[in-house]
Amino acid sequence: MSKLQEAMMLTDKGYGDLKKAIFACTLTNFSAILPAIVMMQFIMELVKPFSGGAVSWTKMWLLFGAGVVAVILVFLCHKNDYRKTYVNSYMQGEATRVSVAEHIRRLPMSVFNSKDLTDLTTNIMGDVANSEHVLSHLVPELFANAISITCICALLAVYDWRMALAIFISVPVAFCIVVLSRKIQERISRKHVAAKLAASARVQEYIEGIKVIRACNMDGERFAVLERSLREMMRLAIKMEVGTGVFVTSAQTILQAGIGLTVLVGTTLLTGGQIAFIPLLIFLLIVVQIYAPVIVLLTLLPELFYFQIGIKRMRDLLDIKPMTGDAEKVLSNFDIVCENVNFSYNKDAEQTIKGLSISIPAGSLTALVGPSGSGKSTVSRLIARFWDTDSGRITIGGQDIKTMDPEHLMSYMSFVFQDVVLFNDTILGNIRIGNREATPEQIIAAAKAARCDDLVDKLPDGYNTMLGENGATLSGGERQRISIARALLKNAPIVLLDEATASLDPENEASIQQAISTLIANKTVLVIAHRLRTIAGADNIIVLDKGQVAEQGTHDELMARDGLYRKLYTIQTESLGWSV
Repeated sequence: MSKLQEAMMLTDKGYGDLKKAIFACTLTNFSAILPAIVMMQFIMELVKPFSGGAVSWTKMWLLFGAGVVAVILVFLCHKNDYRKTYVNSYMQGEATRVSVAEHIRRLPMSVFNSKDLTDLTTNIMGDVANSEHVLSHLVPELFANAISITCICALLAVYDWRMALAIFISVPVAFCIVVLSRKIQERISRKHVAAKLAASARVQEYIEGIKVIRACNMDGERFAVLERSLREMMRLAIKMEVGTGVFVTSAQTILQAGIGLTVLVGTTLLTGGQIAFIPLLIFLLIVVQIYAPVIVLLTLLPELFYFQIGIKRMRDLLDIKPMTGDAEKVLSNFDIVCENVNFSYNKDAEQTIKGLSISIPAGSLTALVGPSGSGKSTVSRLIARFWDTDSGRITIGGQDIKTMDPEHLMSYMSFVFQDVVLFNDTILGNIRIGNREATPEQIIAAAKAARCDDLVDKLPDGYNTMLGENGATLSGGERQRISIARALLKNAPIVLLDEATASLDPENEASIQQAISTLIANKTVLVIAHRLRTIAGADNIIVLDKGQVAEQGTHDELMARDGLYRKLYTIQTESLGWSV
């Protein structure tokens, strides 16, 4: 892999396309010289009478034809240039976005504790958009201009090295000013990128929390935080533009001093009889033409430095190792065993799960209960391998889940979590997530089993009604029923229920319990519940406290003891008689 391919994070195809783009841009640059050459020949023919010659109109018509051909060639080169640069760069951008999204999907959940949604969204959208811009506007032009300028310089030097030196001597000086200021520009750019991310996070926080802000009359206070973030981003943007502008403008000034130097050297040579007027005129025309792409390059270089920050952020994300494992292991037994499991969400934080050892027999219904923060939901997510344990192991059917591919492991599990996630899609599309191969008839059957009939009947387009972002148009109970329908459609042998009836009203709870009974029949089931009366019939109840097993047994066995379960159950029973 070449340094350029590595620096730009390109696939082999993307790198091949970039080389084609550079070649196409180089051809475009050389084609742009053709009309200038024709124009020079045209002028040389027109001024012949001033030196005692005569204008050849036959040659003038030939030059006119050559000019038309040159314009056509320029058009074709530009068309090819567009296809090789813009189209290919956008295709590479699409491939990069999909690759980054796939990579994020396979990362351990611990990554999402250290990165917020704004950061990851910027990785997929903003940073990749920057990469597209670099591939379509910067790198091909940078290399093509460097190649064409070098070739033109060499050709001019063959004709008259003094004039060529006068034209190009200011070019390396101008580039040195921009390149040597890179560290200063990068320092300001990093601060600007950080300010942009902070401002995006504040905007997202403000929009998501607008209900709380309005309810608590915090409009001014929270908006002040947002305003400070936006003003800081604006301040750093101006500082970055001014800082970059100083160096670029200085470089452009020195570069264009080459025009005056070329005129001075040319005049000196002309008065000394060392160069003729027409060649001098050609050199003067060339110097104006050749400085235009160099000025563009001087403007693009700071952009390239800035976009490298985004590329580095993407590289840091892609360097995070995803969860891996064997995707060929077949599970025939679905008992779940946790052996001396320890886990913490952050390395420096106190352990959430401490020396946990539990067994969930295949085909049984096991309930996890305990006070808030005792680690119930964490255990279910460790079993699903959303995180990996710090020590100890979790096995399913005797297989250590750390050795299994996470997606392959997911095929054996259905989930109904308290926090339901729905997509901005139809009801049919949201339920189909449980089984992408399911027919509409199978999806509707699962929806009916989850008691979604009343919900669908109220909607204007039935199962084809768009739900809005995260099912914003539905109540909590309605969203929960769609989640249960999704799990029913998947029909996996292991079912994890995390407060599956928490968002339901009493009227619907009984019908949803029937749907859940259908879902868990003949399956290995782990239920997490705060309402202890809903799991009184479980085969085994495991009581957690501060990440450890406090006690376990059936409902009757635990009630016979004077332990934590009986205490929690008594408190809940007494609270049922409480009223306002």
